[in-house]
Amino acid sequence: MMFRMKQKQFFLIITSVIIVACGTATSVDSETDEQQIIWPFFEEMLKAHGELGNYSFTFRGDYYAFEHHSNGEYTYKKQIENDTLIRLDVLTNDGFSRTENGVEVKLTELEQNKYSESLNSVVYFACLPLKLNDSAVKKAHKGEVDIKGVTYDVVEVSFSQDGGGTDFEDVFYYWINQENHLVDYLAYQYNVNGGGVRFREAFNSRMVGKMRFQDYINYGAPVGTALPQLPVLFEQGKLDTLSFIISEDITPL
Repeated sequence: MMFRMKQKQFFLIITSVIIVACGTATSVDSETDEQQIIWPFFEEMLKAHGELGNYSFTFRGDYYAFEHHSNGEYTYKKQIENDTLIRLDVLTNDGFSRTENGVEVKLTELEQNKYSESLNSVVYFACLPLKLNDSAVKKAHKGEVDIKGVTYDVVEVSFSQDGGGTDFEDVFYYWINQENHLVDYLAYQYNVNGGGVRFREAFNSRMVGKMRFQDYINYGAPVGTALPQLPVLFEQGKLDTLSFIISEDITPL
């Protein structure tokens, strides 16, 4: 894998002019709430992945659904069903609730946080990278890298504490294919349960309605491994295959 950083002075000048003209984007170092970045390759990436919509899907045997509304409100659902139980978890802007066979279950605050984070995580990953324009997201362009002979723009994503959730200290990397503008790889480091490092390789990329869904091979690396080094380890076959992240039965709502 060949890594190369480029000083794109002309690109930066043009980007600055666009920022002034549009009045919507800010510097990647800005600490304000505005985190809309208008790098041309980033805009092309968003277009290639479609529009964030309302869908249901099955993940590891469980039913999930998500709805995103223009006013910023959302509804996420998870349903587990067997012969004797129908359990429905619902997460909205107003909080988390659980019912079993139609009866509300009283949960402790710790349980609510645990189940809501689990539900939110599944939906969040299913919607990537279209979630990268959320106001809590902070993005930085980290140059270009070649993986398996394909050139990628590299974007580092971190989160502000305000609006970044309980895992706001997590850091993500995204590798955006310069040819088709898709996110072929992503990686992240997290701190809960002792921390960890993950690298995901996308496959089965497909449009369903107006939104693109991708499945992933999930790889693990030793805690403390620097995210920019993961493509090197991946090409060398030094990452452990942990699981497959597959969304099935995807249906527009």
